Amino acid sequence: MTEPDVTDGTLARRVGDGDERALEEIFHLHNVAVRSVAGRVLRDHALAEDVVQETFTTLWDAPEKYRTELGSLRSYLVTIAHRRAVDMVRSQVARARREDQPPEPARASVEEEVWSRTVSGSVRRALSELPDQEREAVTLAYLHGLSYTEVARHLGQPEGTVKSRIRKAMRRLAASLAEEVRPEGA
Repeated sequence: MTEPDVTDGTLARRVGDGDERALEEIFHLHNVAVRSVAGRVLRDHALAEDVVQETFTTLWDAPEKYRTELGSLRSYLVTIAHRRAVDMVRSQVARARREDQPPEPARASVEEEVWSRTVSGSVRRALSELPDQEREAVTLAYLHGLSYTEVARHLGQPEGTVKSRIRKAMRRLAASLAEEVRPEGA
């Protein structure tokens, strides 16, 4: 373990030189204090262990950030742990608030709303111009989400007939809408 004359600064410098043994010594000396602070803030053993690991990893990654003139290594590590734990709590609270709020409805611009209503009206008009059997097949397939097989069963007609009617109806709708609905500049 640590010799009595080994200082915080010496241990931190050794960590800076890549001495894993120095990090082990620091961990042995200070892990209980770090774990205690993280545990009190988080009240969750697994999250506290994550904070302990992050704290010592922070020291390993940037030992030069510890400055002996500002305090002991224990105080430095406990401060890092406390900050990480508080950040984790804040993150959890913010996530819970976001999850509890219903999503905001999408706000369409006036132009988008007008365009959407225009297209919707055009589609309704084009559908109304279709022969009854085609309109019924398209409505069941595209507005009610039925498969061709389900539409055929619902209408009591062969599937091939239903497919042909839907294809013919879609060509008519496309032609009708191409004439009626054109965005600016098209």
